[in-house]
Amino acid sequence: MLRNLLASLVVTLALTAPTTGIAADIWPVFSTQATHFTRDGEPYQIVSGAIHFQRIPRAYWKDRLQKARALGLNTVETYVFWNLVEPRRGEFDFQGDNDVAAFVREAAAQGLNVILRPGPYVCAEWEAGGYPTWLFAEPGMRVRSRDPRFLAASGAYLKAVAEQVGPLLNGNGGPIIAVQVENEYGSYDDDHAYMRANRELFVQAGFDKALLFTSDGADMLANGALVNGTSPDTLAVVNFAPGEAKSAFEKLEKFQPGRPRMVGEYWAGWFDHWGKPHASTNAKQQAEELEWILRQGHSVNLYMFVGGTSFGFMNGANLQGNPSDHYAPQTTSYDYDAALDEAGRPTPKFALLRDAIARSTGVQPPPLPAPVRFAALPRVALRESASLWDNLPEPVASDTPLPMEAYGQDYGYILYRTTVTGPRKGELYLGEVRDYARVYLDRKLAGSVERRLQQVSVTLDVPAGEHTLDVLVENSGRINYGPRMADGRAGLVDPVLLDGERLLGWQAFPLPMRSPDTLRGWTTAKVEGPAFHRGSLRIAAPADVWLDMAAFGKGFAWANGRNLGRHWNIGPQRTLYFPAPWQRQGDNPLVVFDLDSVDDASVRGTTEPLWSNHGHD
Repeated sequence: MLRNLLASLVVTLALTAPTTGIAADIWPVFSTQATHFTRDGEPYQIVSGAIHFQRIPRAYWKDRLQKARALGLNTVETYVFWNLVEPRRGEFDFQGDNDVAAFVREAAAQGLNVILRPGPYVCAEWEAGGYPTWLFAEPGMRVRSRDPRFLAASGAYLKAVAEQVGPLLNGNGGPIIAVQVENEYGSYDDDHAYMRANRELFVQAGFDKALLFTSDGADMLANGALVNGTSPDTLAVVNFAPGEAKSAFEKLEKFQPGRPRMVGEYWAGWFDHWGKPHASTNAKQQAEELEWILRQGHSVNLYMFVGGTSFGFMNGANLQGNPSDHYAPQTTSYDYDAALDEAGRPTPKFALLRDAIARSTGVQPPPLPAPVRFAALPRVALRESASLWDNLPEPVASDTPLPMEAYGQDYGYILYRTTVTGPRKGELYLGEVRDYARVYLDRKLAGSVERRLQQVSVTLDVPAGEHTLDVLVENSGRINYGPRMADGRAGLVDPVLLDGERLLGWQAFPLPMRSPDTLRGWTTAKVEGPAFHRGSLRIAAPADVWLDMAAFGKGFAWANGRNLGRHWNIGPQRTLYFPAPWQRQGDNPLVVFDLDSVDDASVRGTTEPLWSNHGHD
């Protein structure tokens, strides 16, 4: 009883003063009772929003969480991205932006419950749905299946996460009230034995100290998502788009009568693909439907509350698997047309959703924290360049080109080289390139092949004599959703043929692009072809900024050694977010890699993100 009284007092304080610290060991007890959730035995409605903590600089976690409270949320939901915390098998990194326990403690300090979704598969428009690349390096390994090797790797990962957050699970007195088992498995397959095995991994890791649940689309057909992805002993919640609430909840009640009803992902926004228009969704419709959901007494999780950024090479891609479907990589920005923009600023949607929540719950949220500072930067020329050809590592010989993973590489680019003898002219067949290739003959561009456009070959005209053939491949983002996700290999995965004849005797140059520090061959002369370009941003006082990449074609950028992500002139994204915590007063080195010859290598800083009016192929 004393514990309950203390917990109630703490929650009351948290609702009136969101910065009040909360000790995890007195967090109110969360449970279910018939059709509703309970908190210390009293009916409780979850009003949650998604924040992927690894998409937000750690220095901004508190700001985003305070804004969650200011929207009227009492809970936040987050994924854990396996590939970031275990980049190499058995080597776990829970430091810095990967510190899930620190994020949970900060959420608790703001009076917020936490819903944890550790995957192992997360989708999330994230590289390979969160799977680390070393899974795909093992011949015959099949992710998201009962393959014993995959289950063993998943179990080790889940135990490592549980070691971080175990004391923070609600059954141990902490703020993590619920943990999701797998993720939308019903949209992927129907192996119930796999789902049982997966759930058992969560139990073995100790996650059953919180409420275990599954989330799937509201399809109840014989082979539908709810039938495929749920377990009899696990609470099911449904995910759906605006306009589907009434129907989805009716299906959930029919499928799982007499249990709490919750939307695990209410898609209050959408993500962007390269070459397509920037997402813009109906905020008024979302606010009205959210209010209807809450007035029915249902619980909700807004996906996303704030999207953030897929920094580095962490964007994913879609490909459903049908012959007519195209590979579609997502942008670096995960703005998601959410209540907060990519940099955490309230959008007009924020006010609409906040008012809907306040009217429905009768609880007035605390005010927004002080806004984060933004500042523009004048145009800066990147006067020095270094050719990619002068920065190749030692090659690895192989008879035929192999995928990136065969060379121990995870992300970035890879160059394949062989010798061809002419004169001859024909189709250079590269197969299903993973995912974008530039073909060079004696370092002169001969053509490009895009998986996105379902291209597989270029016409090659080889003059008399011996010539060097280079195929430079970019891993543009592994598939994060659908059946094709199981094959996560990058680079070249098919035999290379010239006019029907297989080309042999290759050298591979892995280019993971981890750091600009070892680049060499800098010059102020113009450099043609793929190259690095460097300069310095002079910053008087760190402030959030977007870097306008309009001068460049396709590549990525490092600022102060951090990979800000990809740029591509097909849009819709035109700027890269450079957050203040990653800046320093004075000179901030900037290095941009670009596949194209650049006439005027320069950037400027803007206080607003820039988008193309429309995408194009």
